[in-house]
Amino acid sequence: MITPPERSPARDAAIEAMLPLVPTLGWSRPALTQAAGPDAALLFPGGPAAMVEAYIDLADRRMAEAPITEPRLSRRVRAVLETRFLQAAPHKAAIRRAAAILTLPENALLATRCTARTVDTIWHAAGDTSADFSWYTKRALLAGIYTATLFYWLNQSATQENTMEFLDRRLAGVAKIGKLRARFSRKAA
Repeated sequence: MITPPERSPARDAAIEAMLPLVPTLGWSRPALTQAAGPDAALLFPGGPAAMVEAYIDLADRRMAEAPITEPRLSRRVRAVLETRFLQAAPHKAAIRRAAAILTLPENALLATRCTARTVDTIWHAAGDTSADFSWYTKRALLAGIYTATLFYWLNQSATQENTMEFLDRRLAGVAKIGKLRARFSRKAA
């Protein structure tokens, strides 16, 4: 698994307390101070980017804790993603602000790390145990699907239902690629 940021109950509590303030105050020191007190800034010396990374890590952990009962791996991946968006729904405005921070050029590496950790967590939560080359391809494909679905979900008019329909279309496209690859592999053998 990709190395997570520093974790502590104090950091988690500060992020939780700050979430309702982020839509108006942003991922900022004033929001953090108002939510968790004047010493809370010591928890996030990296400023807003560190707060966003801590929030994403917390969301990843919560997503991974949700029980998934689907029998097939592909359905479990979808269920984990659906859980992610359901859990995130109350914080859509805060996530929109987090995405704005992560799209800044100076945060490109952080955005990549956060996406990689989230995608890796999704696969682990779904029960994927691959350790071969498919480990990389699965994560690369899911990173594209997750990112596209996230930005679709962030659209003002997106509902949970049409977000899941969007996700299903992306997943179906990947399944078609897998079937074509298998067919070509059989013909080549």
